[in-house]
Amino acid sequence: MSTMPRAVTSNRRGWSPVAWFRDPWRKPRIIEGITWLYLAWSILPVTIAVIFSFNAGRSRSSWQGFSLKWWWEDPFDSLFKNPLLRPAISQSFRLAILTTLIAVPIGTLFAIGLDRWRGRPAKAANFSVLMAFVVPEIILGLALFLSFDNLLKFIPLGTVAQVIGLVTWQIAYAVIIVRARLLTIGREYEEAAMDLGASPTKAIRRVLMPLLTPAMFASAAIVFADSIDDFVTVRYLSAAADTEPLSVKIYNAARASPTPAVNAAATFMLISTFTVIALGFLAYRFATRGQRREGAIRDFAAFE
Repeated sequence: MSTMPRAVTSNRRGWSPVAWFRDPWRKPRIIEGITWLYLAWSILPVTIAVIFSFNAGRSRSSWQGFSLKWWWEDPFDSLFKNPLLRPAISQSFRLAILTTLIAVPIGTLFAIGLDRWRGRPAKAANFSVLMAFVVPEIILGLALFLSFDNLLKFIPLGTVAQVIGLVTWQIAYAVIIVRARLLTIGREYEEAAMDLGASPTKAIRRVLMPLLTPAMFASAAIVFADSIDDFVTVRYLSAAADTEPLSVKIYNAARASPTPAVNAAATFMLISTFTVIALGFLAYRFATRGQRREGAIRDFAAFE
């Protein structure tokens, strides 16, 4: 009985479209083509917007030469000198940093609690976390706005309300990422620490939390990147113009007669997001360097 692959036998018999399509060893030309079309459709508009942020003229469709005019050279309309865009940059970073500092620790503790909790209330709490990925953000933003405007009037609209809304929305990312890490760790390390005399609290603080550090770095990067360009929640909960972040300013300017400064603002947000994700990845690699080395040694020992 011949064990020769189908691709070889089909080449000997001659090429036919039907045989090529049914051949499981063929190169995935169709999937590759669809993938490249999707990447081009996704990246090309962003690339064009980034390029025109360096346009020398006011046009956003006709290239008039390279310039940094819309970044900082123009004394009034550039990104870093415009009296409306410059405070919006600070507000965007303020909201993203505060949201990350609040959501990641709370989400980590919530994930540990859900991992230890049993019974129907635990299932309900877990379901409520997953609901954050199902409920549209516009519903959450509107619900928070109505709550702050009618029920919780002691919480003013603005930065405080925006941070509460973003934490409510972003905490689910930290919970899911940290809990996935808990499922891979197991309880063996904590039990070993308690067998050696550590209390449950000290086992969590000295053993479990260092093991959760990579997941915390990953969740912090995702929460920051998603918060810095959030639009729906922060727009509902903004008050005065100085509480509007850069995403809202870009939306407002795009509806009027925008200049390439809007492109520069969008490019700045894109660069900030990529920078945070890259830093989070490097922090994750640094935090897991010992675990990767131990895994390689264990695999080598198993191979021997």
